[in-house]
Amino acid sequence: MTAQPPKNVADSLKEQMGIPLIVAPMFLISNPKLALAACKEGAVGSFPALNQKTAQGFEDWLVEMETGLADLKKNNPGDKIAPYAVNLIVHKSNPRLQEDLDLIVKHKVPIVITSLGAVSDLVEKVHSYGGIVLHDVTNIEHAKKAIAAGVDGVIAVSAGAGGHAGTMNPMALVREIRDFYDGVVVLAGGLTTGKDILAAEILGADFAYMGTRFICTTESAAPPEYKQMIIDAKASDIIYTSAVSGVPANFLKPSLEKAGFDAEVLKKEGATAAKLKPILNEAAAWKTIWSAGQGAVNIDDTPSVSTLVTRLKTERNEAEDKIIARRKAAGPKP
Repeated sequence: MTAQPPKNVADSLKEQMGIPLIVAPMFLISNPKLALAACKEGAVGSFPALNQKTAQGFEDWLVEMETGLADLKKNNPGDKIAPYAVNLIVHKSNPRLQEDLDLIVKHKVPIVITSLGAVSDLVEKVHSYGGIVLHDVTNIEHAKKAIAAGVDGVIAVSAGAGGHAGTMNPMALVREIRDFYDGVVVLAGGLTTGKDILAAEILGADFAYMGTRFICTTESAAPPEYKQMIIDAKASDIIYTSAVSGVPANFLKPSLEKAGFDAEVLKKEGATAAKLKPILNEAAAWKTIWSAGQGAVNIDDTPSVSTLVTRLKTERNEAEDKIIARRKAAGPKP
C-alpha cells in the first residue's frame, strides 16, 4: 500500500517545529548552511534545487542535509529540529525537472515546495514516500488548481513579497482561500518580525513564510553589498516589474539602476504578465539584479540565524501574551 502523508499535515509539522515559520527558498541565496541553521532553531529551512548548477551538485546538498540533520538531532536531544524543504520549478523551461524530482524521491525530501505549475503526478510521487507538497500561489485561480492537483498546502504569496510576488492584500488572499480550503495555508509577503508571524496565524494561516528577512543573516549566501542594500532600503526602493524574469517580481531599485534599467520607466509600465524567460539563463541576471520584499524597510541588521529566530520567537510570544492580557483586562463579553 502506498504511504500517505498525515491527515492533518499542519499539526504534524508543528509538532516537529519550535516556531510556525518556513524560511523561503531564495534563488542564489539559500543553501544547506542557511537551511540547517533554520532547522536547528525549529524553523523549516529550504533551498531551490536550481541553486546547484548540476543535478549531482543538488544530490550532494541533499546528502549534506541528511547528514547535518542527523547530527543536529544526535547532538541536541530533546530539541525540536525542524524538517527541511526543497523548491522545485515545475515548468517546461526547467530542463532538470525530472532528474531533480527523481533525486527528491530517492532521498525522501520531507517537504517539496513547487512553483510555476502544479502537477498531480509529481504530488503522487512525493506522497509515495510520505512527503508533503506545498505550492506557491499568488491568486485564487492558481490556489484552486493546486488544490485540485492534490497538494497538501498552498503558500499564499501576497503583495509586497520578495521574488515572484502577487498583488492581492494578504488579508483578502488568506480569507478567500480559507472560504473553500481547510488544508495547510502559509502566508508570504512583507513578514519580518515575530508579531508578523502571530498576525499571519490570526488571519488564518498555519505558518509564516519569510525570505527577505533571512537574506540579511550571516549564513545567507548573499554578498555584503546586497545585504547592505536591503538595510538601506525604503518602501519606495522596491519595484514590481516583469522586466527581469518575464514574471512580475519585486526588486531593489538601486540594483535595477546599476543594471541599466530606468526605475521610473519600470514604475510607469507596472508589471504586466509576460512569458517566463529560460530559468537557467536567468541566474546571471539575478546575481546583479537583487530581489527583496517590502519588509526590507523593517530590516536594519545582519544577525545569525540563531539570534534572529530566537528574537522572532520572543516577539511572537510577547505579542500573544499582550493580546491575552488585554482580553482578560477587558473582562467577559456582554
